[in-house]
Amino acid sequence: MGIFDTVTDALASSTQKAPGTAGNDGSEGAYWCDDCGVRVRDVDVDDEGLDRDDEGTPTCPDCGDAMRFERAAGSGCAC
Repeated sequence: MGIFDTVTDALASSTQKAPGTAGNDGSEGAYWCDDCGVRVRDVDVDDEGLDRDDEGTPTCPDCGDAMRFERAAGSGCAC
């Protein structure tokens, strides 16, 4: 079954993630501003230089409101 094995191998390798790609960097989700539509992954908040409110929640860089945290639903990218 040469062709079947080749197709199976190709499909299996296409679903594997390379080291350092999304999902392997410790991210648990993203912060969202519902009004502005701004999205910042949790692992990028400090790199983006976002301010935080008194509770430590990042604030939207556009409007200044506290952002809502949403967990990633699976192991794939939530982009």
